[in-house]
Amino acid sequence: QSVVQQERLRALGQMASGVAHDINNALSPVAAYTELLTRTLPDLPENARRYLGHIRNATDDVTHIVGRMREFYRQRSGSEQLEAIDVNRLLAEVADLTRPRWRDDAQRQGASIEVVCKPAPNLPRLLGDPNELREALINLVFNAVDALPQGGLIELRTAIVPPCAGVDGSQPQIAIEVRDNGNGMDEPTRQHCLEPFFTTKAQRGTGLGLSMVYGMMRRHSGLIEIDSAPKRGTTMRLVFPLRDLPAAPAAQTACPPAAGRSLRILCIDDEPKLRDLLADCLGAFGHRVSVAGGGKEGLDLFRSTMDGPQPFEAVITDLGMPGCDGNHVARGVKELRPKTPVIMMTGW
Repeated sequence: QSVVQQERLRALGQMASGVAHDINNALSPVAAYTELLTRTLPDLPENARRYLGHIRNATDDVTHIVGRMREFYRQRSGSEQLEAIDVNRLLAEVADLTRPRWRDDAQRQGASIEVVCKPAPNLPRLLGDPNELREALINLVFNAVDALPQGGLIELRTAIVPPCAGVDGSQPQIAIEVRDNGNGMDEPTRQHCLEPFFTTKAQRGTGLGLSMVYGMMRRHSGLIEIDSAPKRGTTMRLVFPLRDLPAAPAAQTACPPAAGRSLRILCIDDEPKLRDLLADCLGAFGHRVSVAGGGKEGLDLFRSTMDGPQPFEAVITDLGMPGCDGNHVARGVKELRPKTPVIMMTGW
């Protein structure tokens, strides 16, 4: 069952990636042209400006949903900085941050919910992303609150546990538990609850909370264990590998920003709407823009101007294109003119 679930979640991650890419590509012109109209037309009637504001707010909402969906499948990049996390302290922070939901909101509805922290003594520090972990635990606490409509108890626990299958490393591991004595889940719900957009909360839920937790655990090479049954409550257990803590990074000197000036820019994208969008937005900032509909066409155009009086000073290219993709474009530009900046962008 575990293997089947992991395979299903992997397939859903691939599907979510493609959906997010297509939504972002379709949404970008809406958001950018809305902002462009607002910036460049100072004499817009008040009603038109208000309508554009509503459009922008709606695109922001969709962007937020796509961003949360992306957390389900996003891989950790090599440049992300991990920190040594005091998990017991973070657990206390989560209890305080969620207090308005589990105490004040519950009391207004006539319910009494108690949250108890049970930290393990001498817990080693966990190497990870504290913001991701904090958001994941807040989601789990909110889910526990929703499972206690008549009130009840939520326990936040930490522990050192023996190595378990599915978690990197052979050392003891750190477990974080969020327990409630609420409604619990039946077996079909338990098996599907990590999938994006699966929800039992009807209009009140997006179905992205637990899928975001799942994505966070994958990026930390950890494991989620779910113990639940109807009327017997739920225990969500996050198991993390223990890793050696990194040395403190050397201080870096920030470079001063370059002065703004008009650049000759080559924009390469196989989507006509996004090519037009780049040309219009960069043109509004005073840049001189040429466009190409694919990687080969873009490299040919770059090569034809590089020895002339007006070579391209920067290249912006889509990453995913048929035939000659953004990686090929970047390598080709750097071979021809190593100092030319290349920006790669993608709906992924």
